[in-house]
Amino acid sequence: MTSSTSMISVVIQTYNSERYLRQVLETVRCFDEIVICDMHSTDSTIAIAEEFGCKIVYTEKIDICEPARNFAIQNASHEWILLVDSDELITPALKDYLYGFISKKTDIDALFIPRKNYAWGKFMHGDYPNRVLRFFRKDKIDWPPYVHMAPHVDGKIMKISGSRNDLAIIHLYDYNVSGKLDKINLYAEHEIEKRKDENFSIAKAAFSSVHRFIKAYFLKGGFRDGKAGFVYAVMESIYKFISIAKIWENNYRQNTEEKSSAENKQ
Repeated sequence: MTSSTSMISVVIQTYNSERYLRQVLETVRCFDEIVICDMHSTDSTIAIAEEFGCKIVYTEKIDICEPARNFAIQNASHEWILLVDSDELITPALKDYLYGFISKKTDIDALFIPRKNYAWGKFMHGDYPNRVLRFFRKDKIDWPPYVHMAPHVDGKIMKISGSRNDLAIIHLYDYNVSGKLDKINLYAEHEIEKRKDENFSIAKAAFSSVHRFIKAYFLKGGFRDGKAGFVYAVMESIYKFISIAKIWENNYRQNTEEKSSAENKQ
């Protein structure tokens, strides 16, 4: 009998994820378990998951996945967890690497894995390796309920080299401007709670936003991706700026409310 310590559970959070889910599940069907944590989808997500024999659990519908990740992970049966978004593919090379990795009885508790993102059908050099912490021991992880937060890991972490692009997760979502603007607004709103105590001066806001563009377009080679690369880099800069602007706005409103409350008590 195979030990649970040498087995891997794949965990996928879903909400109306029918567009890519069948492709995703085809790439992970050879893992030991697939857990679907669904936010009460109204499309064919559940029917597709049932076709593949997935374990299905449900959680409340929320705008971002992070608050439900601990719940999703705890519903997995095995020690090692591979967390996959419902629009991401796992390559055969990565699957083999992960099973080889845990067979060595390693003292590493979590892995950052590179990810390939695309815009207008082009691989985005300016966003690679975009490492994400997606492979870990179940009992070593605690996920903060904030957008774009990596989990707290009680142990050792390793990064897979970006030069091993055969091991990268493939992100199927093909970038579009309207969708990106919607996400910028949504995710920047969630950045408020996470960063409300940070002090952003005008100079820091300007530098951070410009640096985000320079990093994506020049330092990481986004210029090689033509117009798509330029748009991608600009949007990265906009996201940084909008996040800070929303924090400023939130602080202004809080200060105004506190001042008004103090005046009313006088």
